[in-house]
Amino acid sequence: MSTELQSPLQYYRDRREKELIQRLLKPIEGERLLDVGCGSGNHFRFFRGKGCNVTGVDPSQHMLDRARKNLGERAELCPGDYEDLPFSDNEFDIVTLIFPDSACNLQNAINEAIRVCRGRIFFGTINRFSSTSTYGMEKVTLYRNAHRSSIPELIRLIRLALPDTIIEWGSVIFFSSKWHPAISSIEEKIPVMKNPFGSFIGLAFPVTYNRITVQDPLGNASKAKAKGGYPEPGVARRRTGR
Repeated sequence: MSTELQSPLQYYRDRREKELIQRLLKPIEGERLLDVGCGSGNHFRFFRGKGCNVTGVDPSQHMLDRARKNLGERAELCPGDYEDLPFSDNEFDIVTLIFPDSACNLQNAINEAIRVCRGRIFFGTINRFSSTSTYGMEKVTLYRNAHRSSIPELIRLIRLALPDTIIEWGSVIFFSSKWHPAISSIEEKIPVMKNPFGSFIGLAFPVTYNRITVQDPLGNASKAKAKGGYPEPGVARRRTGR
């Protein structure tokens, strides 16, 4: 667990968040995963436990130093901005943006995540319309500095970049922290998929590619997609939403 998570309530929230991430993202052993805004590496152990090869990027050298202290040599870490990732196109099977910093431009961050991804993306953050969105965790940097968004807002931003992609979403943590742990058993019986009321919201979507043949001008690419959403051999990807 992250050294930023100190109380039983914080551990409980962290577990519920990771359950939603697992349900939406379904990481597979051997996949290359980029965690954008990795902070001190809270999600690294989770993804490594699923067998992913994990790379983390964060704009704060201080947070990267903390992650390196927590993780040693078990993850590749590098400095980088949400809106200008230091990686080539289509480099990762999975890209995650979990609690992105409120200072970043979400549209630009989503566009960059799409650029470096060849598989699927997970976006998770605090629901600003939830009655429990304050989280009661102001001392935890992970939550204090995070964007507060809504499901409709995030869907709109994703659609601007990938109009035809299929978005799956859900949320967890439906009750005030003062009612935990007594209310936990009821909390875990509430459906999470397509439920907009939880204080942590998560969305997952595949990155799609368009075929550009050597016979076609680049400006008149066909709409045919590669099988499974991945680029076909010798096929260039046309950027969308840029």
